[in-house]
Amino acid sequence: MTSSAAAAGAPARSGRAQVPPPGLPGLDPRFSRIVTVPGRGTDAGASRSWHLLDSQPALDELGLTPVGTILAVHGNPTWSYLWRSVVSGSVEAARTGAPAWRVIAVDQLEMGYSERTGIRRPLAQRVQDLGALTDALELDGDVVTLGHDWGGVVSLGWAVDHPEQLAGVMMLNTAIHHPEGVPIPAPLRLAGARGVLAASTVRTTAFLDTTLSLASPALDPAVRDAYRAPYASADRRDGIGGFVADIPVDARHESFAELERIAAGVAALTVPALMLWGPRDPIFGDRYLDDLVTRLPHADVHRFEGAGHMIAEERPVADAVFAWLGERIGERIGTDAAPSAVNPASPAAAAGPFTPIFRALQTRADDDSTAVIDMTRSAAGTTSNSATAPLRVSWRQLNTRVRQIAAGLSAMGVQRGDRVSLLVPPGPTLSAIVYACLRIGAVVVVADAGLGVKGLTRAVRGAWPDVIIGELPGLTAARVLGWPGLRISASRLPRLTAAALGVATCLADVAALGAHSDLPDEPGADDPAAILFTSGSTGPAKGVAYTHGQLAALRDVLAAHFGVTADTGLVTGFAPFALLGPALGTRSATPDMDVSAPRTLTAASVAAAVRASDARMVFLSPAAVLNVVATAGSLTDADREALARVDAFLSTGAPVGAPLLTSIGALMPNATAHTPYGMTECLLVTDVTLDEITAATDAADSGVLVGAPIGANRVRISALDADGRATGIPSEDPGVLGEVLISAAHLKDHYDRLWLTDRAAARDVPEDGARWHRTGDIGHLDAAGRLWIEGRLPHVIVTEDGPLAPVGPEQQIERVDGVRRAAVVGVGPHRLRQAVSVVETVPAASRPGLADPALTEAVRAATSTPLAAVLAVPALPTDIRHNSKIDRTRLSEWAERVLAGERPVAP
Repeated sequence: MTSSAAAAGAPARSGRAQVPPPGLPGLDPRFSRIVTVPGRGTDAGASRSWHLLDSQPALDELGLTPVGTILAVHGNPTWSYLWRSVVSGSVEAARTGAPAWRVIAVDQLEMGYSERTGIRRPLAQRVQDLGALTDALELDGDVVTLGHDWGGVVSLGWAVDHPEQLAGVMMLNTAIHHPEGVPIPAPLRLAGARGVLAASTVRTTAFLDTTLSLASPALDPAVRDAYRAPYASADRRDGIGGFVADIPVDARHESFAELERIAAGVAALTVPALMLWGPRDPIFGDRYLDDLVTRLPHADVHRFEGAGHMIAEERPVADAVFAWLGERIGERIGTDAAPSAVNPASPAAAAGPFTPIFRALQTRADDDSTAVIDMTRSAAGTTSNSATAPLRVSWRQLNTRVRQIAAGLSAMGVQRGDRVSLLVPPGPTLSAIVYACLRIGAVVVVADAGLGVKGLTRAVRGAWPDVIIGELPGLTAARVLGWPGLRISASRLPRLTAAALGVATCLADVAALGAHSDLPDEPGADDPAAILFTSGSTGPAKGVAYTHGQLAALRDVLAAHFGVTADTGLVTGFAPFALLGPALGTRSATPDMDVSAPRTLTAASVAAAVRASDARMVFLSPAAVLNVVATAGSLTDADREALARVDAFLSTGAPVGAPLLTSIGALMPNATAHTPYGMTECLLVTDVTLDEITAATDAADSGVLVGAPIGANRVRISALDADGRATGIPSEDPGVLGEVLISAAHLKDHYDRLWLTDRAAARDVPEDGARWHRTGDIGHLDAAGRLWIEGRLPHVIVTEDGPLAPVGPEQQIERVDGVRRAAVVGVGPHRLRQAVSVVETVPAASRPGLADPALTEAVRAATSTPLAAVLAVPALPTDIRHNSKIDRTRLSEWAERVLAGERPVAP
């Protein structure tokens, strides 16, 4: 092996390697070196010159010995420049005391600034090339591979061939397998077409330009030019065309066997693995991520929502790489790595004996009394407002249907751990499908229609289900938008319709198959059970993963705290809880409403559902309560009599104040009004009653009182610092404003394919062996240990006097006559933010803009918080699912524009 520091930009001799020209953005010329390597395979007997970036000299200057090597391999048509932040980041991390990692980022032969040999290099040859290089470099010690695009395949080929050195694998959008019968991605198909290949990849820069255009936001022109620099002429672009030609489109391709060998080898790897993914990649999308996850189920995965193919340019990949190395590889290589930020596992034994969530249904298998009532439609398909009675399903019927669907799905090949996306509205059919999937250990994926088409698409694609079961609207969307999964229709469709939508079968046929099939063994407490998507009110909806044990713990805490029995009866207009009736062993009814739009629920519909089910408990979202109260004038004497039989009323999903609870209490005069606090990640954390809220009316505390922790649940507060960050040691000290941390047996297991989000949610949590979660909510505990919620962490207004939480002043403003709802947001520079109030009035403002002087004066007089301005809007922007969580971030940006002089339009 020889090495030289060739003059920057010196012309290549006979295609030999050279170093890049100086001045490329972000590329330190100290890292460039030329290495001469004895060839292998096709190159046997020859030597090849490589350009690579190597952080070893910089580590030598610091007097540091590497703990291991990151071997980074680019794809097509990039070069080692792709990894510049990882190379420089390794040195900066080592300089600050972190473990020193040597980074070797190669330019593959025919690519970047490495030698142009003019020889065709199929995949097997490229894997040999990389092995020859690492042997020539005499790498010893632990190696972690890092690859992107086709560099991912090559790096994984090296990983499979070097088990004695391999400490881990990391990959960005790549693929090692393509399903048989599915066309390769359109951009590659077009580029590789006969008559197009040379023109698009070699004779012109079309392929290169298209790849660089995939970055979002667009690459800085200087960075784009740096990627183009090694490929300035056609003779420098032969490797680009060669890579495209080497894509194994089917088994006849010469590289197919090598790709299959690598894929099989990867499935046998047990070393730590990291996958960082840009889901907007039109080439290596979620299909290929799902395949890799199947082969490496222990891998840590993070999907950067909104990122695409050029993910290394779009997201802080280097930060993620070194964080992961510190947590996952540190102990393996003997370094003093920081403790893992991911929560410990929650063994089933910790919560006592495990009873599956479907057990109550099975125990009532011979019961002909009513289990589920569907008020949204009747057996004849008409609405409940007609003379036709609502649809009633007995426990016997429901259990039979569940068993048949479960056995049928199993007979079709649906296995434990397979993901089943449900696009069916709440009701008996959805209940049967959910419990059938849970029974066989399939993972139910629930993302309600309230996310909208775009949000649903993100959710379904992100979860990448194996099966989709849906009604016609959901199946149509799945077909049009290309959602993955075998499609099963909830109802029987006409043959032509089913064929057009790609529907394989219907639920009736699945049940018929299951009537004569056996059930598999029941899942265990630690088996995955469900992925429930958040509302998306604070960013893209996140998939929250639950185990069977955690769902069972949720059932148990709900039953114990609220005293639910078989005779209780439950009316629920809140989608997450609409499925819990069978688990609790009590009858349940869904009132006449669009459950994806809570504001469609009326007081009369609630009364009808209570009357039909003889329910003693009603569960509604805050937005639903608003409309129930608003439509109370239509109640009949019979309606009011039915509502008077209710014992308990619950509303959650967003903080609910005393006035709203008082209003609903007037409709259910004998019910104890509760407003539990929770979130998709932990559906029940604390609870408070209207009486408790009323008693605390004169308390000095700001925010919404949500009560004390339920059962064994725990709450801690991490105090905010002067920058509005939650950096305080979690404590139970009263009166401290900070981020709310929670711990509970039914706390979610993890976020699906969001490793960095999991890591952030478990940052600096108590080290007591329990599982904790940072909620992103802010608030404080009072002297009695009760929790008061004061907003969301991103909505903290950092003023000159310190952090300001919005909910307290919002409550003060909402006491002003004519103000229906209020939001307090910040405008101006950080640490000098000014508070602005945006109000929704009664009657509604005719147009958005500055509030009239009288209202402005009243609002300012109502709050102790100085307000820079008061703005009025016809309606405050809220999330879709709850119709109640105000989008303060959006309002803040809108207020900035309005106060800067822009013409006010609806926020």
